[in-house]
Amino acid sequence: MDAEDVMSEAKYLPPPWGARVIGNRMARLIARSVLSMLSVRGRRTGNWRSVPVAVLEFEGQRYLVSPRGNTDWARNLRAAGTARLKRRGKTEQFDAVEVPTAERPRLIEAYLEQFGKFPTVASTFRELPDPADHPTFRIMNATPV
Repeated sequence: MDAEDVMSEAKYLPPPWGARVIGNRMARLIARSVLSMLSVRGRRTGNWRSVPVAVLEFEGQRYLVSPRGNTDWARNLRAAGTARLKRRGKTEQFDAVEVPTAERPRLIEAYLEQFGKFPTVASTFRELPDPADHPTFRIMNATPV
């Protein structure tokens, strides 16, 4: 079984309608100080896709953790290997390196410490407790755009 087979077996927890339709729009307005806008090219169309994300800062590195599992943005980032983050009017391009499953538990713990108070974050990790179900990427070689 190769890495792609393992990743295709990772679980995905779709957000409820309210979180998907209203939550992402509200997050952009309310949580600007916490959230960044991730833009990554779609793995099939090549079109840019954007979604709000919380960037984990841990031990001098930055990470993207997918609380809902094998989401479209995680699959797109895995395929593209590069993306953009926008926060407070500043945009940077970066390379993404997927973190091995064995290294994820401590990152997930730190993610929950920082962002677990936000609606649905802690509950998604309770519903998907296996670290293998949470694609996690290290942000590398970030440069302003």
